Amino acid sequence: MSAELENKENTLDKNENEIALRETEGLSQGQIIFRRFVRHKAAMTSLIVLVFIILFSYTGSGIHLGDSNNKITVQGWWPYQIDQIDPEGAVESMCANGIPGCPTLDLIPEFIDGTGMQVGAHPLGMDTVGTDYFALVLRGAEQSIMVMLIVGSLGVAIGTVVGAIAGFFGGIVDAVLMRLTDMFLVMPTLIIGAVIGFRFGNLGVVPLAVMLGLFAWMGLARFVRTEFLSLREREFVDAARVAGASNRRIIFKHILPNAVGVIIVSGTLLMSGAILTESALSFLGFGVRAPDVSLGLLISRYQDVFTVAPWLFWWPGVFIIAIALCVNFIGDGLRDAFDPRQKRRISLKERMQARELKSTAAAKAKA
Repeated sequence: MSAELENKENTLDKNENEIALRETEGLSQGQIIFRRFVRHKAAMTSLIVLVFIILFSYTGSGIHLGDSNNKITVQGWWPYQIDQIDPEGAVESMCANGIPGCPTLDLIPEFIDGTGMQVGAHPLGMDTVGTDYFALVLRGAEQSIMVMLIVGSLGVAIGTVVGAIAGFFGGIVDAVLMRLTDMFLVMPTLIIGAVIGFRFGNLGVVPLAVMLGLFAWMGLARFVRTEFLSLREREFVDAARVAGASNRRIIFKHILPNAVGVIIVSGTLLMSGAILTESALSFLGFGVRAPDVSLGLLISRYQDVFTVAPWLFWWPGVFIIAIALCVNFIGDGLRDAFDPRQKRRISLKERMQARELKSTAAAKAKA
């Protein structure tokens, strides 16, 4: 009885796999990966949310580059600026407890609190000196996202090159590069970041992000090295060598495309770690410096008034958590899409189709 039940389950699994394989028949590897990623609901939702946050922050706050002496500014759609103190509407935004700068955003229907849903002049309130907090949070999100993107890009580029060279050539090249990587790995990340922030934090967010990116490649380099050590022994690499392909062509045309999954996934995790590192450094006073702001700096600046004006703490924290979670979920989706060993979840519709195939095959066998 147990053998018969096991045979039925194996037949059902076989039919389900056949249905799943039909959808990828005739598609390239890139199309298959794209389809797997699109079907990952958490990753797609996170991608949409992250793109919305980026567009919302940059179009609202504008683009601000350079330091206080050399500014490059493109104005956004939000009317208030981070250096505009006590804008209009300060009196109207008084809280019930007499604290000035209360948020005017109200999403509760009128039949509950009697005031109705409204946005107001200062939806996130104002800080202790009367600066519009919506403008501060948008600028902080803009700066933190820029750090995340720059650190992620530099870390992926350097880590991929170092790991690829070490894994492909091996021997003394591998030994030298990995000992150099180990030397950087044993250094405390937060201390190195604090030194970098203390030296370059007053120059603006771009130089700070570049310097942080130069010390963010070590973990990814070890992942890439491990992948290259495995792939360089495969048959397609031997075939490329026999065909006379150069080392450069083998690395970039044959091995690297097969290792791109590890690189992309590690890169997304590096980006989420970068925004948390920048927030921690700014909180400690070693990141972005005033008069500019970042999300971590906003939390640090107003931590003493959390009990009387908690909105000054909530919104930067919400943005930090949302961005980090979105990047992590995107990384999970990319990992599942690039890993061919991941078995795709069979939908209920496909299970019904598999049962119909089984019934059809049984009917034909009886006939």
